[in-house]
Amino acid sequence: MQQFLVIQTAFLGDVILATPVVTELKRLFPDAAIDVLVRKGNEGILANHPAIRTVHTFNKKEGKLAEMRRLIKLFRATKYDTAINLQRFASSGIITALSGAKTKIGFDKNPLSFRYNKKIKHVIGTGKHEVERNLECIAHLGAKALVRPSVYPSEQDFQAVEAYTQHPFVTLAPASVWFTKQLPEEKWVELAKIHQQKGNVYLVGGPGDKALCARIAAAAGLPETSNLAGKLGLLASCALFSKATRCYVNDSGPLHMASAVNAPTTAFFCATIPAFGFGPLSDDAEIRETKEALDCRPCGLHGAKVCPKGHFKCGEIEVR
Repeated sequence: MQQFLVIQTAFLGDVILATPVVTELKRLFPDAAIDVLVRKGNEGILANHPAIRTVHTFNKKEGKLAEMRRLIKLFRATKYDTAINLQRFASSGIITALSGAKTKIGFDKNPLSFRYNKKIKHVIGTGKHEVERNLECIAHLGAKALVRPSVYPSEQDFQAVEAYTQHPFVTLAPASVWFTKQLPEEKWVELAKIHQQKGNVYLVGGPGDKALCARIAAAAGLPETSNLAGKLGLLASCALFSKATRCYVNDSGPLHMASAVNAPTTAFFCATIPAFGFGPLSDDAEIRETKEALDCRPCGLHGAKVCPKGHFKCGEIEVR
């Protein structure tokens, strides 16, 4: 039995975009055991995934070096045949290099890539999707070029959102870790007002997004019950997305959650651009961005905490 280790210790969306690698490995090697390493806090999104044996977590916030030693010891004892590192930063490279895996694969941008058996060129900005870049790591094994991400909400997850799905509804996910990735708050209010005339509107996000969602709901005249921020787990949120008439998202984690359940999706790109390769992959998906040619856009791969120019014109996007 072959044993694979897939490493992606970045953000939630990155973990979701790593699932096609897991799916393809299982298709190509049905009897293989596939384990995944993610950052602590992101493990919930992979619960119930039928292709994964074990989800390991890397707690970067407490004792990072001790955690790395623990994981390296564990992985060396497991004796993986292949370790595939989809993360491009040093800590994951060290873990990969010292994992004891017979074959080590990853991107050339990782500073430890000189220790890999196979290095894959990682180029951003050509329009190639991150999923395609990830799958190139196992193209030599026969992987498809593009596969939709996958998550698996449980029956309990669907039960948790059943009360919200009895009538037509849309979901709005207004928050992002990066401020300039967020469609401006007043735009979300405008969007909520438009859609409350057609059905229910639910604002979704994590516990830290409650205040933002509450302000939007109040300004749009939505009932307090419309604010679901912090009330649903990751997979329950995915279950909700799967039943929505449409999901409205930023270039952020909820975009990839919606893709993973093939939900109708409208994605707003403010400071970042679709050419980076992180757009929606649902069958029914659209991208909205400013029509104005801005010499300052994009202002970085992740946008910025504040608009470097002070005008945030890239957030001036038509909503409907």
